[in-house]
Amino acid sequence: MTSPDMNAHQAKKIAGLLLLLAGTSGCAAAFDPTTDASSPVAPRVQALVDANRQYPRWADFPATATDTPQPLEVAARVNTLKASAGALAGEASRIEWTLGDPLVFAAETRVRIDARQIAPATAQTQADVEAFAAEQRRRGTAPPPIDRAPAPR
Repeated sequence: MTSPDMNAHQAKKIAGLLLLLAGTSGCAAAFDPTTDASSPVAPRVQALVDANRQYPRWADFPATATDTPQPLEVAARVNTLKASAGALAGEASRIEWTLGDPLVFAAETRVRIDARQIAPATAQTQADVEAFAAEQRRRGTAPPPIDRAPAPR
C-alpha cells in the first residue's frame, strides 16, 4: 500500500468509528424515554417507572449453586460411564442373535397371530370402518356448481 492509500484507509476507519459513535449515542436516548405529560395515564406511568428504576438489583438474582460437583468428580463419573458402556457393548456382542431370514420370521409371526381367535366385534370393525369412510367420502363430495346464467324471462 502506498502512503496515500494508507491515509485513505485510515480516514475510512475514523469515519466509520465516528458514524458508529453517532449511531450509538442516538440509541442511548431510547433507553431513557420521557413520559408525555399531556397523557391521562402519565402520572401512573411515571409512578411505575420511578418505582422500578432500580430493578434488577444483584440481590434479586439467585445465588450461585454451591453443591455442584468438582471437575475431578465429573471426570470420574464420565470414566465410569465409559467403562459401563464398554461392558454393555461387550455383553451385547456375546448375545446369540436368532433373527435369521426376515421372511421366515414374518411367516412365523403370521402363523402365531392367526392361531388366536378374533372377537366378533373385532371382525366387524374393519367393515364398520370401511362403511364409515365410504359415508364420509360421499358426504365430502362437492355439490354440483350453481348455474350463474340469468334465468330466462
